[in-house]
Amino acid sequence: MHKVRTKTILSSKNEINVYKGCTHGCIYCDSRSKCYRLEHDFEDIEAKENAPELLEYALKRKKEKGMITMGSISDPYNPHEGELELTRKCLEVINKYKFGASILTKSDLILRDVELLKNINENAKCVVQMTLTTTDDKLCKIIEPNVCPTSRRIDVLKTLKENGIPTVVWISPLLPYITDTEDNIKKLLNVVLEVGAIGIVYYGPGLTLREGSREYFYKMLDKHFPILRRRYQREFKGRYEVSQQSNVARFDYIIKDFCEKNNIKYDVEDVFYYINNFDPKMMQLSLFDEE
Repeated sequence: MHKVRTKTILSSKNEINVYKGCTHGCIYCDSRSKCYRLEHDFEDIEAKENAPELLEYALKRKKEKGMITMGSISDPYNPHEGELELTRKCLEVINKYKFGASILTKSDLILRDVELLKNINENAKCVVQMTLTTTDDKLCKIIEPNVCPTSRRIDVLKTLKENGIPTVVWISPLLPYITDTEDNIKKLLNVVLEVGAIGIVYYGPGLTLREGSREYFYKMLDKHFPILRRRYQREFKGRYEVSQQSNVARFDYIIKDFCEKNNIKYDVEDVFYYINNFDPKMMQLSLFDEE
């Protein structure tokens, strides 16, 4: 890990990435791709130590409130966050100025900040997004080796619900011949229902193999699924998005049918509208209706 001082932190789309790089070790991670122009080893996490001050400077000058998105490139709750608390300090700034927060993570470290997240949700809006790729903890340990297993993430999602914080579950990517089974999808959907998530993010199978991420993925296939390396190269060649096309329509139907029956948002545009929409009047009306 190394620290830097950066000049800006908030993008034009209200996104912030307090860290660059990750140590979760997920074999499918698209953030390893060279298109993101990381200038250091991916596992050598870059911490933007002045991020909270820059965020406060930016939010002070915002004419309109809105949702601040965290975690689009790097998980804001990597292990170094436990010591540095840069994500927490940014959340404190977001709460201070009564903006909303949307956080994407795989880490149970987020529970450290549950009271702060509750305050943000009470003052504005807070949505936590969490990725689940398999319900099998042993398999999870192979494809996402350095982060808490699925069973623990399920506990996290339940705790967030108990504290009134809405959640969205990503069930993408599905890895061909590893996690793209009907049984796995149905189990994941049952988890979504169990934890009371508002919706799911599902981009079809969703595995992308760009330069940078592709090499790491194949290296991990060689280590854990050696037979699959040749099969991937033969079947998918140099394709950017990788999936078993024969499964796509069937999986789409299973997901749509389940979500419609259980009132779970599944249309990607609809889900992201829910995540990103910030309307104080509607929030107040919603709270009034619940009373």
